[in-house]
Amino acid sequence: MNNLMRLRPFAKCLNSRKLHFAKYILDAENKQLYEDVFPDICMNDIKKLWKSPPQCIYAGFDPTAESLHIGNLLILINLLHWQRCGHEVIILLGGATGLIGDPSYRKKERVEIDQIILKENLECIRNDIKTIIRNHTQYFCKNHNHLIPIKILNNLQWYKDMNLLSFIKDVGKYFRMGTMLGRTSVRARLESDNGMSFTEFTYPIFQGYDWLHLQRTYNCNFQVGGQDQMGNIISGYDLVTKYTKNQVYGLTLPLITAEGGKKFGKSTGNAIWLSPAKSSSFQLYQYFMRVEDADVEKFLHFFTFLPLVKIKKIIEEHFKKPELRIAQRNLAEKVTILVHGEAGLIAAKRASAILYDKSIDSLAKMNANELVQILEGANLIELLSEPGINVYELAMKANCFKSDYDARRIIEAGGFYINYQKITNMEEVVVPGIHILNNNISLLRVGKKTYHIVHWI
Repeated sequence: MNNLMRLRPFAKCLNSRKLHFAKYILDAENKQLYEDVFPDICMNDIKKLWKSPPQCIYAGFDPTAESLHIGNLLILINLLHWQRCGHEVIILLGGATGLIGDPSYRKKERVEIDQIILKENLECIRNDIKTIIRNHTQYFCKNHNHLIPIKILNNLQWYKDMNLLSFIKDVGKYFRMGTMLGRTSVRARLESDNGMSFTEFTYPIFQGYDWLHLQRTYNCNFQVGGQDQMGNIISGYDLVTKYTKNQVYGLTLPLITAEGGKKFGKSTGNAIWLSPAKSSSFQLYQYFMRVEDADVEKFLHFFTFLPLVKIKKIIEEHFKKPELRIAQRNLAEKVTILVHGEAGLIAAKRASAILYDKSIDSLAKMNANELVQILEGANLIELLSEPGINVYELAMKANCFKSDYDARRIIEAGGFYINYQKITNMEEVVVPGIHILNNNISLLRVGKKTYHIVHWI
């Protein structure tokens, strides 16, 4: 299929203006923009099925951590677009496959997860997904009565009582060794010093069977995943089409990278998590506020439910004054409210005002623990209120300086701040309402980045 046919629906919507980030486009208005489609020769059939709801689509998530991250969010949002257009959506949690571990594009085997931890991870991820579904319904879908409820399943349900010999005999025979060994990620691991265990090698068989089970039980003919999942999706496609003789389809979305172009990952330590216990709404908000101008239009398409006309208008306004970051602000607000709700967005904006706008009003509305999350590395100390305490005494009690000499030198040189106000008089008396805010907080800063939070008790 040629590129013109793939782009035709979108070109019509944007007066022949092309998006260079989408190789395959089912429906531009409803954000069906994909990195790859398999088999791509069936693109016209896929478009017809998309326009004939309800179809059934699923995506799977293994509980290898206690939260999903924003790379996974892209897939969840895509599933919500399917739901909005009348389709049936299944989110599959890997209670079984999480015990095996997906080896795709990994340099070494995953650390085995204890079953108790895996069960806890499952519940955390399930709760985060439910929160996103609920926020979508509340904030982004006014006419939600027509939505088919999303099913959240656990693949351990069909594996826990399965007979091993029957599984190998009935399912294993559909997988060819040559094909499995020929996968790029498998070859790379086999040629490495770490090699690959039989456990990891079987992972595509289990993921493939998941699709077979869903197809037979729910008539699920579509699977969507990240770009790195295409190998596993093809394995499932081969199994389902051979076993059932039914046509099914695989779709992949582009991988979302961290700042600097690195892939997000739990093991690389650069993930922005969806759980508020792992990443605050402020961290999520600021990630999208820092998206580069070259990427912001793409992100608005992938991460929001805004119509094309609205996105086009936002981008036009943005580039009139790019320093205002109008597009990034729209993006950050929409994503934050989807993941954390309205309260999370308010907290993220308040934190941003404290850190970047130096807003005293916002600072006075935060508690000590919230400030610790925002000001990474800040020291928190509780002090008894003492009438007549001066700036020098406060600084020393809060451990702002290593020595008396450093305190006097830095304060007198203008390197000490209380609630964003420069203080140079060491004998200045600490006054409630000025140095101590209404929330009983004093924010001390030494130099440009070293913060100390004083909670008065």
